[in-house]
Order: sequence, then C-alpha cells, then structure tokens
Amino acid sequence: MDCAEEVSLLRRELSKVTGVYELRFDVIQARMSVEFDPARTSIEAIQSAVTAAGLGAEPWTTGGPMDRPLPWQALRRGLVWASLAFLAAGVVLQSILNGGGVLELMAHQSHGHAPHPAVVGLFGLAIVTCFAPFARKAWVSLRSVRPDMNLLVGISITGACILGEWIEGASLAFLFALAARIEGWSASRARQAVSGLFSSAPSEAVVIHGDHQHRVPADRVKVGDRVAVRPGERIPCDGEVVTGESYVDQSLITGESVPVPKQAGSAVYAGTLNASGYLEVKATREGTDTTVSRMLRMVTESTQRRTQAELFIERFVRWYTPSVFAVAFLVIGIPPLLLGGEWSHWFYQGMVVLLISCPCALVISTPVTMVSALASAARRGVLVKGGGFLEETARLKAIVFDKTGVLTTGEPRVEGLFALGEADPDRALARLASLESRSEHPLGRAILKYAGQRGVSYDAPTEFEAMAGQGVQAAVGEAVLWAGGPSMIESHGASLAGHKAAFAELEQRGCTVVVCGRESEALAAVALSDQARPEAAQALRSLRQAGIGRTVVLTGDSEAAARAMVRDLPVDELRAGLLPGQKAEAVAEFRRRYGSVAMVGDGYNDAQAMTEASVAIALGPHATDLAVESADIVLMTADLNRLPFLVHHARRASRVIKQNVAAALGLKLIFLAAAATGSATLWMAVMADMGATLLVTLNGLRLLRAKED
Repeated sequence: MDCAEEVSLLRRELSKVTGVYELRFDVIQARMSVEFDPARTSIEAIQSAVTAAGLGAEPWTTGGPMDRPLPWQALRRGLVWASLAFLAAGVVLQSILNGGGVLELMAHQSHGHAPHPAVVGLFGLAIVTCFAPFARKAWVSLRSVRPDMNLLVGISITGACILGEWIEGASLAFLFALAARIEGWSASRARQAVSGLFSSAPSEAVVIHGDHQHRVPADRVKVGDRVAVRPGERIPCDGEVVTGESYVDQSLITGESVPVPKQAGSAVYAGTLNASGYLEVKATREGTDTTVSRMLRMVTESTQRRTQAELFIERFVRWYTPSVFAVAFLVIGIPPLLLGGEWSHWFYQGMVVLLISCPCALVISTPVTMVSALASAARRGVLVKGGGFLEETARLKAIVFDKTGVLTTGEPRVEGLFALGEADPDRALARLASLESRSEHPLGRAILKYAGQRGVSYDAPTEFEAMAGQGVQAAVGEAVLWAGGPSMIESHGASLAGHKAAFAELEQRGCTVVVCGRESEALAAVALSDQARPEAAQALRSLRQAGIGRTVVLTGDSEAAARAMVRDLPVDELRAGLLPGQKAEAVAEFRRRYGSVAMVGDGYNDAQAMTEASVAIALGPHATDLAVESADIVLMTADLNRLPFLVHHARRASRVIKQNVAAALGLKLIFLAAAATGSATLWMAVMADMGATLLVTLNGLRLLRAKED
C-alpha cells in the first residue's frame, strides 16, 4: 500500500465487513490499523476483505514484511525489467523491419501504420508482464464502479491496442509499472529514514553478577542490574555510571556533535557510544523502556498523525478527480460533435486526460516530506510527535518560557541559610531537608545537596504532599511542616518581620527564597540562586531573527528575583508570582492575542500551561515524565539552540510541501492544456505523472539533510 487510491479501495471493501468500527492508515509504513468487534468478525475475515481489494495483509510485527524484502517484491521488479526488455526488443525489431529509426517508428505508429505480428507479440508481452500485477485491482475498481488509476490505465492500454497504437500501449504499461515502483521506493526511503534512526542500539548487554559476567538480550535488562561497557561498545540500557570515566557520543539521543564526559553519577542512555574508557552502569530503566525505544515509538506514532496539508489534499482530491473526468468527456465529445474532429483521435486525447487525473504525486508529496522532516529532526535530538505539530511550529508568532530549568540551568545553589524560629541553623536546615527529600523540584534537590555538604542528617517525612506552584507539606515527626515561596507563606499567614529587607536584597540579586514553617510560624529560610543558561541570550536573539515576534517568561518566583535573572536576556515580557493555573490562563491569553503560541517547560508545574499552548515543547533530558507526556515536541538535550533550529526546520518543511503541491498541480495543468489542444500522448501523460512523483519525492527527501540554521 503506497497510494491514497489503495487506501480508498481498502476503505470500500472493509466497510462491508460486519464488526469493523474504525480504520487508520499509514501509507509510509504500509500499515492499516483496524478497530473491530472480535465477536462479530475476525482477523481472517479482514484479511479476506483486503485480498478482495487486490492487496494482501498480515498482522503487523516489528521486523515484519516492511523491514525485509519479500519474494513477490523481487518478482515485480523482475516483471518491470522484463517488460522493458520486450518493449526495447519490439522497438528495435520494428525499426529494423521498417528500415528507419525509432522516431520514424513513433511517427508511423501515431498515424495508425500496422506493425509486424512479431512486433505485436513483443509489445503484447511487454503489456502483460507489466500490467499483470495491477489487473486484479483494476477488476475490483470496475466491479465496484469506482474508477481508479489501475482501471484508467487498463482502459487506456486496451484503447491504444484497439486503435493499433501498440507501442503506445506497451510504453504506457511499462511507465505505469515504473511509476508504481518509484512510489514504492519513495515510501520505502522515508520508512528507512524512520526505522534507521535508532537501529544502532545493541541487542545484547554484559551483566555483572558478583565475580562473573554473562551476556543477556538487552531487552531483558532489569532496573538495578549492573552492566559492563567496554571502549568502542554501545551502551545497552538507560542508567547511571557506577564506576569508570569516559567520553560518550550521545548524538543518537540528543543530537550533540561532541562526545560528553561521563563519570560516576552521570546519566547515560541506551544506544549511545562509549568512546574511550571502561564503564560500569547501573540500569535505571527496564531494557524494554529505554529512552531510545520511547523515542522510536514517538517517531513511529508521529508518522500516523495526519497533517492539515494532508487533510486539505484529501478534500481537494474529492472534487479534483471528478472534475478531470468531466474535462475528459468534454475533450472526447466536443471536437468531434462541434468541430468535426476524428472520434479516434479525440478518444485518445480523452484517455490522456484521464491518466493525467491520477493524484498520486500530489497525495504522496506531503507524507514523504513530513516523514523526512520528522526523521531528520529526531536525528538532531528534536522529537516531534506529529507532522501537524511541525506545521503549527512553522506558524508560531510567540514563544512562552518557564524560567526555572528552561531559561536557567536548573541547578540552583544555596546562597544563604536563615534560622528564623529556630536557634540552631543546622536543625533549621534539617527541617527543610526533611520536607524537600520527597520533592522533584530543582530547588529541593539543591537544599538536599547543601544539607549533605554540611553533614546535616534529617528524618524521612510522612504524608507528603506537593502543592503545584506553591510548595510542599508533610509530617516530620510529630509536627506538620510546610515549605514554599510567597504564596505558601501568605496562605499560612506567616510573618517574616525583621528579615524582609534582607530577603528583598537577595531577590534583587536574583535569589529565590524558600521558607519552612509550622502553622503560622516561620522556622527557617534559604536563599538560592540559579544561573541563566549560557546559550539563552543567543537562542532568544536567533528566535527573533527566525520571525518569532514575541518572547515571554512566566514564573512562580517573586517579581524582583525574576527580573534580576532575565535582566540580560532579550525577552519582551515577564510575568512573575504565578501559580500553575495562572500560567495556563496567561498562555490562553497569548493565544487569543497572537494566534499560534508555543510553551516551553520542563516540570510538573508547567503541564497545565503546556496544554493551553498551540505547541507544547518539553526541554531537556531532565524534564519530568508529565512534561514529556504533555508535550507535542521534546528537545532531548537541554540546549535552547535547538529551538531556532526547530523553527527554521518547520518553516523549511512547510515551504517544501508548498513547492511539491505547486509542482504536482503545475505539471498536470501543462499536460491538460496539451491534451485539450490534441498534442499529448499516453506515454507522455504517464511520464509526466512519474516525473511529478519522482520530483516531489526527491524534493521531500531533501529534508533528511536538515540545515543547522
């Protein structure tokens, strides 16, 4: 299945099967998803309906028929080349018999000169060998009174033979089969671009058990297993380095061109290449749930989501094909009836018009382009979950950023500790550390790290609760404690008298103050600072150059701290002190104001705002699972320079789609005009269709080489 006409054929046949509820098609993957009631029908009945449509089907498996050559595919290729041999032999023999060249032969044929019987036999063999694989589909189309390209070509070949245009009929059959091969190749090339993205992930892992090692399939690695990785080997699992130091090529996952240093405590990913030293890695994910497997699943699923361009082309084809049929009948009838033209000549021209009506080049142009764009973006560490999101990215007018972990490094450090209601600073820190030990927030991790550096021990909390955008609350011993920023302090009515001036000065320097308390009593506070990402300023300037008219920062931090942090960044607007719901309201407001808006986030607090954006973008390998699931696009490396690349890449893909549609329709209009003047031929029509298919395919495949703008 590599053409929209085959999709229509399958829909018609399967709509007759009782118990089939929904059908989804992925032309690039040649995959049909069927939702059905097993009590009313079966897989065998569905396969029979596919067979009745002139195709074949088997249950989908990874490593199935689309990933390996099949005997019938080789047979079809052989038939195409056999047809070419028969066609060439017929042309040579007829030119010898006529004592002229090929051009003279074509001229004689166009004037109805009967060829030698042996030549007719060779041309007949050329027709049979090429058109045989399509005959069943043509018959199904005729039987259902729903003409498609297979039937139209069959009628045209028959008409050419009846008119004595044997070389035309043979050329038509060969070129049609060749065009089908090109369509199949274009789908295969795009499919390989997806399947080849992550094919380098190793199949085996060396697991350490005590004093010995043994090899196991990589998908059987369990969380906690210790895996040995030697220099030059690919890492078989997601994990954390336990011992050893090395440089690891992570380009497969993050698109980074330079190997990254790794040592004890560093995160590593399955499929990445250990360049130099020996590493021992503790698996942090099951072998079946690695980052690379999730990336492959996201990219594969993204090819199934239909874009607005594809939906538009489908609607266009609904009226385009009937319109061309009407034009064909006018070409056949008007010149003979009103202008005294020959019926045979204008019937021939009508067949040319019908052949030109084939929308294959138009239909295949968008999926090939989108799959190429999605695959090349994934190679650079940008996962787009569907072509529609890439389309929307090309239309972006504004981008909204969360501050912590997005515009900042997400690695804050403690600048100061204040004992407010506690005389002992270490006891005050222990209370804070107890609360933050269950938190996923970067500020919480910084407090725990600081407690460890000071050698402060703390108790595990119970009844822990994270309150989005405010802070945390938990029972520590006999007391119920809370920790958070301004909104948490205000909600408990805690007083910071005597410390407000000091805290205000810290916030003016860009620090965030976290307060720990019990009921309405403030017990301790820490001031933390986070640095802007070194590439943030350049990335924002590049976005402006790419045509993004508005950049906005949303944060839950205080106004003073937020303004100090973004002071040197070229942002257009800052809104501080926002809860998650208020961030979502702000994004919705920007959508009403600017139209298409992206939200870039990385944490639990960003998920609600991301759902309000036209495009939700999760940043970096440390983004929470909720942020990744909420996102339409995932940047696998915490590099803001991926954003300008994404915008440029999306707009380039949009331009290529427009070029392809214009080329496909332009060629058809040229040949329709030629047919209307009586100067077109059948083989020229198929050559034009084949040329258009090849042109849009190659143009779309250019996106596999994405430009680093």
